Amino acid sequence: MNPETDFSIRTFSGGYDKNLTYLITCSRTGTQVLVDAAIEISKFSEFLRNDPIAILITHGHGDHTAHLDDYVQEYPNINILGHPDSHLRKSNYRFKEIEDKQGFIIGEMNFKGLHTPGHYFDSICYQLSPVLFTGDTIFIGRTGRIKGSKSNIQDLYESVYNKILKMPKNVRIYPGHDYGDKPTMTLDENIKQSPLLRAKDLDDFKKRMDDYEKNREIGS
Repeated sequence: MNPETDFSIRTFSGGYDKNLTYLITCSRTGTQVLVDAAIEISKFSEFLRNDPIAILITHGHGDHTAHLDDYVQEYPNINILGHPDSHLRKSNYRFKEIEDKQGFIIGEMNFKGLHTPGHYFDSICYQLSPVLFTGDTIFIGRTGRIKGSKSNIQDLYESVYNKILKMPKNVRIYPGHDYGDKPTMTLDENIKQSPLLRAKDLDDFKKRMDDYEKNREIGS
């Protein structure tokens, strides 16, 4: 339990590519929420007090929703929260759309959804002050990558530089993959570590992304 917050976070690693799923527990009500469905239920079930209320989906890539059907089957009343354009809204899930900058309360925890397209068109970061669950928008040491027709580097730049980097520098990042030298760090620490978070403008960001891709090590 973080003494400065009214919630605790447990981190579970595994999935397709060092994926991370988070279990958030409200210290006042015991209400629990999951971030992404990348990890098998068996890895976190012993830490559940009751059935989790909701799953916060950071984006629709398959590695982040891989076990969603299992979660819904095990917890049939669970709510799935995500982007209004997510393909998940067309399913039989109890899907709830989260608009950009929309606040919502679960237990006594005050969340805010931030649309952060770029890595994927339906990307959302979830703010639970003083932390930010960033999915694949920002990792430890870098931003997300641009992959496929539904990625857009200008959108990613706008999301990172005009939304996330304008937050207080003590905001703590909880990413969607364990790619860094530590699982979480503050925004300020991450900026100092990552060339992709220190671009002067969009053109500079594009150049830095090109440099990163040319030198990228598999699994980083």
